Amino acid sequence: MAFETSRRRSSDRARDEAQDNYPDDDQNDDGGESVGDRGRRDADRSADDDRRGRQQNEEHPRGKGSDGQDGSGRDGRTGNAEQGGRDQDAERRSKRRPLVIGIGAVVVLLMVVGGLYFWLSTRGKASTDDAYTDGNIVSIAPQVAGQVISLDVTDNQFVHKGDPLFRIDARQYVYRQEQAQGQLDASKAQIANQKLGVEIAKKNFPAALALAQANLASAKANLALQQANYDRQKSLPKLATTQQDVDTTAANYQQAKAQVEQAEARVIQAMPVQQNIGQSEQQVDQLQGQAEQAKGQLDQAVLNVEWTVVRAPQDGWVTRRNVNAGDYLTAGQQVMSLVTTDVWITANFKETELDGMRPGQQVTITVDAYPDLDLHGHVDSVQRGSGSKFSAFPAENATGNFIKIVQRVPVKIVIDSGLKKDEPLPLGVSVEPTVLLK
Repeated sequence: MAFETSRRRSSDRARDEAQDNYPDDDQNDDGGESVGDRGRRDADRSADDDRRGRQQNEEHPRGKGSDGQDGSGRDGRTGNAEQGGRDQDAERRSKRRPLVIGIGAVVVLLMVVGGLYFWLSTRGKASTDDAYTDGNIVSIAPQVAGQVISLDVTDNQFVHKGDPLFRIDARQYVYRQEQAQGQLDASKAQIANQKLGVEIAKKNFPAALALAQANLASAKANLALQQANYDRQKSLPKLATTQQDVDTTAANYQQAKAQVEQAEARVIQAMPVQQNIGQSEQQVDQLQGQAEQAKGQLDQAVLNVEWTVVRAPQDGWVTRRNVNAGDYLTAGQQVMSLVTTDVWITANFKETELDGMRPGQQVTITVDAYPDLDLHGHVDSVQRGSGSKFSAFPAENATGNFIKIVQRVPVKIVIDSGLKKDEPLPLGVSVEPTVLLK
């Protein structure tokens, strides 16, 4: 009873202190329940708990409570609640244990299945993400210098072989063409004239030889006559002739001898008839060579005029255009590029992935730019050397410290099917080829 009286006094004292600490007129900032009301409610709840405890103590004096706890130090209901909470936690854990075990088993099974699928899907295959589209790029440059007067294409335009790209002012080249044509015409006229001279020479040189021979015979006859006259004058007595007649016949004789010598020289001069005719024919050949040179100059002039219109050498797309109308260009100056329609894949596989890779093996290709594009091809060839071997500064492994680095070898893959005309495949975009090694 003393214990109950003590507990009752403690409860009343707690209620009075709560009423003193929480006056009725204190309100919350938001206009809700006052602090005093909350304090009284808490005090009433404590008093109710004390009454329930006294009732239990009266029913079970100095003994165990209904839950087996000591009634002198603890509320029996509180002990029951703690024991019940532990039982409920244990029951919940026991119910969750099969679920956790099941989830763990499913996770392990999924990992096993995923690993098995990855092994099966990658077995006998070689794939790399170090691969790009490649193709032919033609550099466009004029072959003659001049000012651009018109531009016939624009950026990224598709052109066919022979289509005009741009035009250069051709007036100076047309003038040179006309000049070369005039030189060729003059050379042809000289050749025709010289051919007539050859025909004349074939007649003149034999006739000149015959004339020289005839003159020689005439000179010899005159020499014989003059010699006879001279001999006759010398044989006559001095009283039968005069010194003047002797001198005259002697002079005529000497003159006749000179005429014979002159005629003989002319015969010798006229004797190489065929050589003289051949010389005329050689002049014809020389003029023909000059005519051919003039024709070559004319052909070059015609070609220069044709080169003033720069045309596409292949089918392809115009890229990197850096020329406009009005620009002055020099011969060989690169002004644009032409990407042809030939596209293939250059895949840089690791050297450890080349085992079993052969030309002709099928390849599936995915393009990062077009995820829905399904390309198929085959291995065309494997480069005979790693990429680092053909770099500007290849590694010198024989000097200094050595660190082994896995090399990559370019592999050319030809696309067989899957390309779409309405989806251009630019050069240099990333792809991921998968080679079926078996």
